[in-house]
Amino acid sequence: MAVRFLFARTLCLALVLGAAGLAPAQAQQVEPPGKQKKLPEAPAKLPKVDRSKNLDFLFGALKAAPDEASAKHVEARIWAIWLQTPSDTAALLMSRAKTAVEAKKIDVAIKLLDSIIKLRPDYIEAWNRRATLYYMQNDYGRSLADIQQVLIREPRHFGALAGLGMIMQEVGDEKRALDAYRKALAVNPHLEKIPDQVKALTEKVEGRDI
Repeated sequence: MAVRFLFARTLCLALVLGAAGLAPAQAQQVEPPGKQKKLPEAPAKLPKVDRSKNLDFLFGALKAAPDEASAKHVEARIWAIWLQTPSDTAALLMSRAKTAVEAKKIDVAIKLLDSIIKLRPDYIEAWNRRATLYYMQNDYGRSLADIQQVLIREPRHFGALAGLGMIMQEVGDEKRALDAYRKALAVNPHLEKIPDQVKALTEKVEGRDI
């Protein structure tokens, strides 16, 4: 019975990824949710920012940042703008979702994020947070679907791009993982650990330089 369940789960994941154009080269077993890292998300403390601040300017500053400290400052400002919402209700629900996650009530947090998305489907961080929670539950199909929604609304979302790379790498599609990581670095060259992943995957996918 356990073997049939595992096979059904793997087949279901392959069908979902395939429908999204993201079918993995091969399915791999994954660790329990508690042992996995979260997808990239906003730091705990964020600066106060003007909602009208030009993201184009900040992304330019992020690429041109002379050092890691400067890059982290700009990155935090971008996250702060992404997290802002003109809806007080959405902001309240987002706060409650965060509290639920901290209390390890993931299902409650997902339901709260469901409500935010229904209320404000343009609020990309609700999609991004829900993608993270689905990832923590090993529900890669739903996580990928939410990441896609984030990238439709903000193609420069380096957190979502890095998350896409992590999922593709875990399910064995190293080529698409490499592509996602490269896109993330093109937007934010200062992402932690991603350059090492790109180097390792480049050697595996494209081979060493002769």
